[in-house]
Amino acid sequence: MLGISDEEFLRGDVPMTKREVRIVTIADARIAEDAVVYDVGAGTGSLTIEAAQQAVRGRVYAIERKKEAVALIRANAERFDVSERVTVVAAEAPDGMADLPPCDAALVGGSGSHLAEILDLMDTKLKDGGRIVLNFITVQTLAAALAWLSAHKDGYAYETVQLQVNRLRHVGPYDMAQAENPIYIVTATRR
Repeated sequence: MLGISDEEFLRGDVPMTKREVRIVTIADARIAEDAVVYDVGAGTGSLTIEAAQQAVRGRVYAIERKKEAVALIRANAERFDVSERVTVVAAEAPDGMADLPPCDAALVGGSGSHLAEILDLMDTKLKDGGRIVLNFITVQTLAAALAWLSAHKDGYAYETVQLQVNRLRHVGPYDMAQAENPIYIVTATRR
């Protein structure tokens, strides 16, 4: 089932993609049952888990550089019973990606200032018709992604949306909107 509650994941001090963003990201990735998926900058593994639940006969490669996050990805994969479909690559992308098999979909959250290099390598790995879904908080990283895609427009069709989520919280007898960080979601499809 798509859209696991945020509270169900083990988190520690590692950033996590929130439920609503995960739902849109996974829907945009269009992950088939036998898909090979990369989750670059996997953090807690929340997208990894959601992807593995879609790719029931596939494989998800979670690329993550932080030791605490690597441990959380493995723990969350166990918790959600998808560890047999998840391979954790403990490396800073694009390191660790060169030997991975070609992918049907790629999810990019954290890029550690290596976005162009990650996209360059992914360009050699993504199958025809494959999709890259990128999530960004900052406009600078969004601009870098759009510049790369614009330079590769013959190879990719892409669209960008901004997702803003507000949650109501109780303030006395009232309910008040409390905003989450807006997220830019870029979905690129290989022609």
